Amino acid sequence: MKKKIVITGGEGRFAQVLKRDNKKLDILYPSKKELNILNINSINKYLKKNKPKYLIHAAALSRPMNIHDRQISKSIDLNIIGTANIVKVCSELKIKLIYFSTGYVYEGKIGNYKEVDPVLPVNNYAWSKLGGECAVTMYKNSLILRITMCEKPFLHKYAFHDIKANFIFHEEVVKIIPKILDKIGIINIGGKIQSIYSFAKKTNKSVKKKSGKKLFPKNVSMNVRKLNKIMKW
Repeated sequence: MKKKIVITGGEGRFAQVLKRDNKKLDILYPSKKELNILNINSINKYLKKNKPKYLIHAAALSRPMNIHDRQISKSIDLNIIGTANIVKVCSELKIKLIYFSTGYVYEGKIGNYKEVDPVLPVNNYAWSKLGGECAVTMYKNSLILRITMCEKPFLHKYAFHDIKANFIFHEEVVKIIPKILDKIGIINIGGKIQSIYSFAKKTNKSVKKKSGKKLFPKNVSMNVRKLNKIMKW
């Protein structure tokens, strides 16, 4: 019998790829109306009714990045308070929690950051995700995934040629999920370390070079040795 999984953000970009590509897992994709992360009663009601073994918390406010500067209250509500609400209910109902964080929690100056390295978020989005991490870390039956993922093909017209990262497509993350469900702690999730432009060019031939020096630190890449070992890559 398959173990039941609930994913928050069931109508989001990643959940749609998961729904399309997943062949192995029994996953429920509640809408915001069915499971509202800002309403404890809504979370409680849905999880008590469906009794999942795991909850993947992917609901978040992400793009555009500057929304986290312009609407701080919304960012705090969705990414910090919403995550804290999920942690409260999962801990009460003893549901394994997997939290989607971001690689931007690392300082981004030298790159190749390991899971044990100090964090110093690069922007308000990353601060909001680290706020969520604080709550998740308090619940020991949990896993934090620090991910930098995007759609395939690369959607944007421009990509930074002078910023190193290790982006990974949604489709690759879907393949990783079944292998890490029972892990705890923190895992960096990413692909090969390269410039964002080099990564983008592979799936979007018309992408143009742009400097990102004023927007990002020069190397926001993560060390993914732990992931590679789990996946036997």
